[in-house]
Order: sequence, then C-alpha cells, then structure tokens
Amino acid sequence: MAQRKKLICYGLFGALIGFCIGMYLRNYRVIETANNCQLRSGLRFQGPLKFINLEANELPSNSQNNLVLIGVMTAKDFLRERTKAVFDTWGQNFPGRIAFFSSEGSYLQGLPIIGLKGVDDRYPPQKKSFMMLHYMYEHYIDKFEWFIRADDDVFIRTDKLEHFLRSIDSSKPQFIGQAGKGNTEEFGLLSLEYDENFCMGGPGVILSRETLRRVAPHIPTCLKNLYSLHEDVEVGRCVQKFAGVPCTWNYEMQAILHHNSSGNEAFTGNLKNKEVHSAITLHPVKKSPLMYRLYAYMHGVKAQEMRQEILMLHRDIAAMTDLLHIAKASRNIAPGVPIFPESLRPPKYLGDHEILGRTPTLAKKYPNTGGDLLEWNFIAKHIYSAEHFNPKRKIESSIKEGLEDIIREIMDNINNYSRQRGRVIEFRDILYAYSRLNTLYGQDFILDMLLIYKKYRGKKMTVPVRRHLYIQRAFTDIQIREIPIFGMNISSGKDSHGEFTGRVRKFWNTGIEKLSNTFTLNSNDKSTVQKILPNIIFILPLSGRISTFKRFLLTYEQVCLKNDAKTDLLIGLYIDESYNEALELINQLKMQYPNREINSIDIYGNFSRGLALDMTARSNYASVDDILFFIDVDIVFTTETLERVRSNTVQQHQIYLPIVFSEYAAKSATTSATTDGQYPHVDITNDSGYFREFGYGVCAIYKSDLLAVDGFVTDIKGWGLEDVKFLDRIIVSNHGRGSVLRRNSHELGVFRAVDTSLIHIFHTIHCDKLLDESQYKMCIGTKANTIGSYKYIESLVLNMNNSFMATKQQLVP
Repeated sequence: MAQRKKLICYGLFGALIGFCIGMYLRNYRVIETANNCQLRSGLRFQGPLKFINLEANELPSNSQNNLVLIGVMTAKDFLRERTKAVFDTWGQNFPGRIAFFSSEGSYLQGLPIIGLKGVDDRYPPQKKSFMMLHYMYEHYIDKFEWFIRADDDVFIRTDKLEHFLRSIDSSKPQFIGQAGKGNTEEFGLLSLEYDENFCMGGPGVILSRETLRRVAPHIPTCLKNLYSLHEDVEVGRCVQKFAGVPCTWNYEMQAILHHNSSGNEAFTGNLKNKEVHSAITLHPVKKSPLMYRLYAYMHGVKAQEMRQEILMLHRDIAAMTDLLHIAKASRNIAPGVPIFPESLRPPKYLGDHEILGRTPTLAKKYPNTGGDLLEWNFIAKHIYSAEHFNPKRKIESSIKEGLEDIIREIMDNINNYSRQRGRVIEFRDILYAYSRLNTLYGQDFILDMLLIYKKYRGKKMTVPVRRHLYIQRAFTDIQIREIPIFGMNISSGKDSHGEFTGRVRKFWNTGIEKLSNTFTLNSNDKSTVQKILPNIIFILPLSGRISTFKRFLLTYEQVCLKNDAKTDLLIGLYIDESYNEALELINQLKMQYPNREINSIDIYGNFSRGLALDMTARSNYASVDDILFFIDVDIVFTTETLERVRSNTVQQHQIYLPIVFSEYAAKSATTSATTDGQYPHVDITNDSGYFREFGYGVCAIYKSDLLAVDGFVTDIKGWGLEDVKFLDRIIVSNHGRGSVLRRNSHELGVFRAVDTSLIHIFHTIHCDKLLDESQYKMCIGTKANTIGSYKYIESLVLNMNNSFMATKQQLVP
C-alpha cells in the first residue's frame, strides 16, 4: 500500500515537471524574440542607454530628469512626418526620455528609433505593443519612475504631465488612462468580466515602475493568449491579471487624457476651448502640420502664463517697496540703484513697477479734467460706443475672442475646487457688459453673467444665478525681439561678422530687401534700382471733374514724373461733355514727358467705376508682372505711397488695401485750392478727417493676380459697391475649389493698414435715389461721415439750441 502511494506521488511530480517543460518549450520563441529586441547596427554599438542619451549612473534617486520614459509606437510609413513632428515638438523638453518603437529595420537619421526584431507594421499592433513594454522593462526598469505607451498621433503637454506624475506615488502599482469597456457594438465580444476594463490606447497609457515590473515577465503568456484584436484591451487584461490593478475608474481622465472623436478633423479648428487647455494629452493629431500648430499654440499659452507671473512679481515688488518705504525715485530698479544687494542686482532694467505693479482697481488714475475721463463701451447683442464713428455695430471678432478667453479663465478659477465641494457652476450667457481701454494700464470689463449652480453632493439642486464680475486685463512690459535679416542683426546694425554695413541698413529701411535676395545692389545706381523695382501703373477712372483732374495730374507729375519713378498712368476716360478737355490735358502731359507711359482708353455709356477699372486693367498697356494701383481722382499722394505699394503688394500672395484718410466737409470749408490747382496741406487730426476703414476703392494688386480672380464686377451702375464685390471675389477665390489660385496653391492675403500718405480731399457727394438700395445706403452713410467730427456736430447742435433759446427769450414778453 505504501509502495503504491509512493508511485502515485512520483507520477504526479513527473507530470508537473513535464507540464513546466512543455510550457517553456511552447513560449520559447516568444521569450527569444523579447530578449533579442534591438535596433539596427547603431544600437548594437551604442547600447540601449547611450541610444537615448542616458548615463549608467543616472537614476530617479539622483536625477530630476529620470521621471518618465515615453515609448511611442510608430511605423515605417510615418517616420518622416508623424514621428519627426513628435520629436521636433513635445518630444524635446521634459524630465525624461523618449524612444520610438517600430518594425524591424526601421531607421531615420537623428531620431531614437528602435526597430523591434521580428515585429512588422501590421494592424492591430498587438505584438509591437507588448514587445515595446518588454523592451522598456528589460533595459530601463530601474532608470525611470513612470513608463508611457503612446501613439505617434498624440500630443502631450509635458509640463502638465510632469506636474501630474510628481503628485502620484510611483512605488505602488498604477495603471492610468481613459477607462473603457468597448462601444455598444463590441459589448460582450471583448471577453471582459463585469468588473474588468482597459485603458484606451489612443490618448496614452501610463504605468508606474511597479506595474511594469509585475507585468513584463508575463508578457509572453499574455501574447500567446489573446482574446480580441484590440491591443489596448489585451494590455489591460494582462495588467489586471498580473499586476492586480484595473485602469483608473476616474471621470476626470476623459479631460486629462482627451480623445477627440472628430477623426481627421480633430484640432483643425479653433484651439481656444476648455478641452485643449485642460488636457495633458490630445488625440488624434493625424497630420504633422497640426502637431506643429498645437506646439506653437501651447507655447503661446505658456508665454501668456509667464507674462501673468511676471505681472504678479511686479505687484509683489511694488507692495514690498511701499512696506520698506523705498523712495519713488528708486522703484524702477534701474542698474546702479541700490534696492537689491550687489550680488542680486539685475543686469537689465526690470520695468516700471509704478505702472506694472498697480493693484487691480477701477480707479488707477483719477482724472483732472473731463478730457481725462475714459468712456465705457456697452456690450449686449451689439456694441455701443460714443467714441466710435459707428456708435452701434456688431461685436468685433477681437472683442468676442477676448470675452471667450475671459469667460474660460473665470470658469476654470470658479470650478477649481468644485469636486471637493460637491458642486459645479456652468456658464450660460453674458446678459450685458461694459468695457474700456486704458492705454497705460490695460483693459477693464464689467460683466453681468448668467450662471447655473449645480450641487450633486448631499441635497442636490440646480439653480440659475446672476453675478457681476469686475475684470482687469493688465498690460505687461513691452518686449523687443531682434530678428536677423540676411545674416544681419537689424537692431544693432551689424552683420554676422560684426562689421557695420550702412549700405545694407539703408537697403532694409527702403524696403527693397523684399524685392531682392542679394547685397550687390548699389543704392546710388538708379538704373539698377529701376530694374529691380516693379512697375506701378496708376489706373484712374474719369468722368467729368476737370478741375479735380488738373490737381491729380499736378500731383502725379510732381511725385512720379519729376522723380523719374518707375510708374505709368492709365486713364479710363468716359466720353461725355468734358471728354475733349480731359483728353487735351492728357496730351499736354504726354508731350511734356514723351518718354513716359501716359495713356487713356475711351469708354462709352453711363459711368461705372467697376467697368472702367476692369477694361483698363485688361488692356495691353499693362503686363502681368505690373502692379495695378487703382486710385480715385480725389486722392493726393506722395513718394511714400509708392514705397508702401511696392513693399505691401506681393505677387501671388498679397494685395494692398490702404486705409485712406478722408477730409471732413467742415475742414474743407475753411480752406481753398491754390491758384495753381494744388491743394494745401491737410493736417491728419480727429478734427480734420477720419480714416475710411470700410473703403476698399484704393487698391494695389499684380495684374496676374487680378486675372486669376476674374477682375471686377462690370454690371454695377453708378456710385459704389464695385470695391466690395471685388474683395468678395478675392475671398471666394481663396476658398473655392475651381479657381486658378487654388489650382496653383496660391492664396491672396489682404493687407490693410492706415496710410497717412494717401488723403481723400473732400468733395460734395450726390446720392441718386435711382441707385440700387444697397448702393444708396452706402452713399448716404459715406455722405454722413464726411460732414464733420463728432465734436463739430455736437457744437452745431449746442449752438443751434442756444440760438433757439435766445430767440425764444426775445419773443416772450
């Protein structure tokens, strides 16, 4: 009996040994593959540590730069775009290292790409994912506290990642990600128990060192026992089985590790939203330009945060100088002022703390006179402003964007501790607001906001609330940036060899550098300049207006003909009662300057500015490489105008729409034309005129670009609207699919700027009631704007009221 029991024990022991040997032989090839994961020949020589610039003695215990190792799964087809974009952007600066894991044989110069042996790029990448984790365990398990599995289409805000990881204990098993159990179509097909989940791989998966230590030895087993085609599901199953931790069941992970369900359209629109600002990872970023765009935007957000921090430091310094009773003369902390000890004295000027350090208040400066008062703008569905020439108007996009930024920041601050308090406050609407701009300190807002208070802990409730908020967006100090042009530092006036180059400096100041990429230009050689400068053709539609036309020709002669400027004059001349007189003036000028191009084209029918501009522009007098400068006969200009036109008009890229200064009728009534027809000097002040922000009639564009947008609309009769229709054509051509510009991958940008060299001399405007309704309204609006400044109109009303009161007193016995 005893002998029989002994034989049974030996049999069971032998069966156990045989089972173990069988399992080893079964998984032998998987273990061999994991142990031989390696790079191309470069990794064999460098070793895994040197390959990611890691020293053998660097450990989390003695280095702050060994916090996390980010493993990015990629493929050969994506190395030059996605992978490089990741490495060039967020993959550079964070307390850790990054390595890219791809199929066997993958390589790209300058990137730490690990080609996993025996792994290909087939999808789903189950083997690639498990082998990457095993490689990180085998070579780096003691070198980092955290390990991240990421895709090559995820953007990581590494500064927020560092703050997040340093707040968690890495010595415990942690499996962090956006938890999932599959969508409705996959429910029951992933072999998950009721209490099992997985971390969705797209937004990224974070494992602590302890988690990876427990899981990695069992990766061959997990890889041999796959229950689905989803690698993130299988990784989650493996972690839960061998590390004993599920993915974090935390609702906040949806915001921290954010997945955008828009697919290829993700992160192509406005980035100023709550999801982008609050997330640590953003997924998916399918195109490499979007990765660079996100990176640039996040740099802007970081710069904004740093400017706010600088502002708070200025306020601290200002408060301390008051407490320390430091004299006001010493508060600027200029070099040499003994506020700090010699060893701590700043080498450069830190800014004016009297201005930057002022605490938030609506009374930063008390007005001494009525003129010092700052006027408030009222904002509701429209914006109402007493200081604007259009008192009621639509809210500008810049103000809308500013209000959205304010609301987002306010709600983030309000809900900063909402989870601990068991409530959340949601923004619904701005009922009304006031805003004003103090050019010295910043912008002030008073907001009347409708909010929704939701309490979800204890006694639940939802209550609408209304709150007034007083917001100040303070200005920070002016930052000056030096930009090297052609190897020369413009601010210092020295080239890369340190030698002063006055010739190049003059070259830059005149704007000719935009037309040539060489320094061989001799600024004294006018013939060379003439060859480089593009030709400007002044295109002028004319019907009547002989006296005004004389003034225009005198201005053109003085600015263009006598200065030998590279310009032509082309006139679209309507045949009417003043035709012969205008033609005689043109011929006289041609005889006086026989070597210059001064031409006219006869146009029949009723006056149409659009038709005249289109016919003259398409004529043989202008070549495709000429700049067409459409101008009105009422405009006076200077040589500065020519420089601005050439600098701001770029062929196939940009047109120039200057904002012209328009003279008031009240100003012109006090002056008169001189005997020679020239107009006296006009001072550019608020009392003498205004800038026509909504006028697009004066325009500079290359003829090739004009033909690409199919020119002007020619069926508009009478006053106005042709310039608006022309601008519409340019905008449509930039976004249309069939236009010449789109086929050639060119978009015409529209550059607008105030141009003080272009002045529209006042003339009476007649608005024909037979005009189209939209034209008539525009004409009446322009006529009203030219009456005079608001102060002038106010004085007329007050004087009229005083005269009425005086007359009334005389009539009353």
